[in-house]
Formats: sequence, C-alpha cells, structure tokens
Amino acid sequence: MKTIFEALRAALDRHESAVLCTIVASSGSSPRGAGAKMAVFADGSTLGTIGGGAVEHKSLVYAQNLLGSGGTTLTHTFRLSPNEVQDIGMICGGNVTVAFQVLDEAARPVLDAILEALTCADEDVWLITPVQEGSAWSLGLWDQAHGLRFADALPMEDLRPLLLSRGILRKEAPSFYVEPLVQAGVVYLFGGGHVGKALCPVLTQVGFRVVLFDDRPQAALPERFPQAHRIILGDYRHIFDHITITNRDYVVIMTPGHQSDFELLAQVLTTPAAYVGCIGSRHKVAATREKLAGLGFSQADMDRVHSPIGLPIGGETPEEIAISIAAEMIAHRSGKL
Repeated sequence: MKTIFEALRAALDRHESAVLCTIVASSGSSPRGAGAKMAVFADGSTLGTIGGGAVEHKSLVYAQNLLGSGGTTLTHTFRLSPNEVQDIGMICGGNVTVAFQVLDEAARPVLDAILEALTCADEDVWLITPVQEGSAWSLGLWDQAHGLRFADALPMEDLRPLLLSRGILRKEAPSFYVEPLVQAGVVYLFGGGHVGKALCPVLTQVGFRVVLFDDRPQAALPERFPQAHRIILGDYRHIFDHITITNRDYVVIMTPGHQSDFELLAQVLTTPAAYVGCIGSRHKVAATREKLAGLGFSQADMDRVHSPIGLPIGGETPEEIAISIAAEMIAHRSGKL
C-alpha cells in the first residue's frame, strides 16, 4: 500500500492528477476483497491491482475518463452474478463496488500524512474513504492521538462503531468505507542471518513492520536491512533493556545458536506476544523445550511457539523458507491459523 501512496504523491510532484481506485465492497467469489487498491496515472499506467481481468480494465477506462473530463469522484458496482459473469469477462461470481477518487494538488497534505503514518506510526491509524459521487474527493485519517483529520465533515458519532468493526461500508447516506491503514505492533526479528535477511523485505511487503535485533555488529547493519523499521544491536540475554513486547507484537527467533534461542524464548514466553516462532530442526526444538520445562514453563507456554517455524511448503533456500514463515504469519494475522 505504501508504494501506491508514494506513487500518487510523486504524480502530484509532476503536477499531474491521478485516480485512486478502491474496492469498498465485495461479495461472493470476487477476485479481490474490500480494501484492494489501484492507482491510475495521467499516462495510463497503473500501480496495484483490484483483481485483474475485465473489472480492472473497465476500472482503468473509468479512471481515465474521470481524468479527461475533470471529474472528481465515481462509484461503480460490477455485478458478477452467474448470468453476467460471461459478459464481464470473469470466471467467478460475486459483486465488486469500486470507488474512484481523483487526487489533485489539494490532496498533498493527506498523502503526506498517510505516508508518515505508514512509515512512523506506532498506533492504529484508520483510512476513511467517503463513497459518494459528484462531490470533491475526500480522504480522512483517524487515530487516537489526532482524532479525525482531513475529513471534518464526517460525523464522528457515526464513525466510531465503524472504527471498531474494521472495513464496513455504510449502506445509507452518508456512506464511507473504513479500513486499517496502520495496525499497532511490530515483528521483532531476532537474528540477521541469511533467512532473516530474506524474511525482512517479504514481511515489509505484506504490511508488517520489522525491528531487527542482533548481537553481532556485522549483522545489525542498516545496509543489510534497509526495509527494517528499526535495528537494534544488543545482548540476547537482556532484550528488555531495549524493547517491550506487547500483545500486538510478533516474535521470530532465528539466531545461529541453540543457547541464544533458548535465552530468547525464556524471556519472550513471559510476554503476551501475539505470535512466537522459532526456526530449527525438530531435534533442536525438543532440546529447547526440555530446557524450558526445567525453568518451570508449562506445556501451554511451550505450545505457543511455532517451531519448526513456517508452513510446510518444502522450502530449502533462505528465500523459500522466508516465504513459508511469512505465509504462516499472514495466516495467524488473518485468524486462519
């Protein structure tokens, strides 16, 4: 998502308007769900996807027409019911509603705030997309520190229940789509070896913020982890000198040694971390569990640990293992695991 908003701001830097296309409602077996985004630029190029196929092609046409006509907003529902699937060119049924918003120079403050939130925010931030035709574009942000910004006309008493429900489209006027832009919590990645180096960019690409923690100066380097939100050079035996792990945080342990993995797990399992994963063979896992049991950790404590970490996709290279780990974490985040 960040790359889309960066590209939109770059278009404004070129003094060009662009269109942000957002799926605000979907039903049935549509190819992409609510929240999927695509940016359309003045030269006809696009970034992101709202599902491909005829829906995306027709959305590109609508966006270009808006840019050419001087329009501001548009909402269109593609009806992919069984009788209409062949006409729309899709192989799956369902309905998709797309909101189109032309962003011009006036959008720069909200785009700057969106990018700042995606880069720096340590709390939940919500993106609010009004779904209405014919009016000027309007995007809003809400977070606990600032309240509602950039969309002052929206009634806050109506928004509060939507902020708690995440991604609900109001059916009656005024309508707006609410989605999480930033979700609090980070991934603490302990170990910057080959797999850690491969995992960091993958996690960043799918919306996780990564804090890399390593006790080796040659590993904890910004040039090795340019996507990391933060890099910490510290002692694995005393991680709480540097960090506090909350129930919104994920922990991934992949250090070179059994002892450091054990020392980390002994600390991490005292926290309410949302997810704990540890790389290693089944023999290593068994040995670590035995040592943890000797410290008084219960079976329930140790069952919190995903180890061996990752989904069993048969990966062998660091890059393949990184994909399996990211997939498991995505499944956990979405409640599928």
